[in-house]
Amino acid sequence: MSTATQISNVLMTAAVAALVIGCSDEAGTSGAPTATSTASAPAAVSTPAPAASAPAPSATETTPPHDCPKGSTGHGSLKDPCEAKGKERMMEVTHTGKTDEKGPSFRVINKSKETILYGKIAVYFYDKAGKQLEVKDAGSSTTKPRPYQPCSGNLFSGVMAPAEKAVVTFSCVKKEHVPEGTATIEAEMQTVGFADSTGKKSEYYWRNNDLAPDARPKGGVK
Repeated sequence: MSTATQISNVLMTAAVAALVIGCSDEAGTSGAPTATSTASAPAAVSTPAPAASAPAPSATETTPPHDCPKGSTGHGSLKDPCEAKGKERMMEVTHTGKTDEKGPSFRVINKSKETILYGKIAVYFYDKAGKQLEVKDAGSSTTKPRPYQPCSGNLFSGVMAPAEKAVVTFSCVKKEHVPEGTATIEAEMQTVGFADSTGKKSEYYWRNNDLAPDARPKGGVK
């Protein structure tokens, strides 16, 4: 074999080897992931929470328990009673002129057309000149003086029928509540509760705040 033939064979072998190595490197590069390649996670999708539905109003919130007496409007509950204005009264309350060890006594007349079980009364005290006197708790240095003595509850030892009259000494208007120098005692039944058919509980309520202001002239609302 000539020298030229030998050189040609060597060059051809080298070329084939280089071709095989190049193919092997290319295949390896395409099959392995690079250090910088990362799998992308799907984006999180937030779902808004369903809106809370408002509770439907109950029948007790929307339906008055009873028709209000003439001249008054409202729901009729103790919290939201039938409201009246001016000089409208359901009960007439006058001091008998007597005060014993239990306290002052009052003549009470039911002027309404319904039987009354519950009452809230405001009792006022005036001196000889007609000046309104403040009420203080005896022996208390911390209780703030108040413009009148309140009393509330089932005040009548039962019920009072329409037009019924009674003389009542209220348990929460005691002798000790009567201010020194009192010449006149007056009272207003600010709120009443009308009895249900059993006479054991109040079915609905009426109120007139105009009758019982903090500052009340002697004689009250005319």
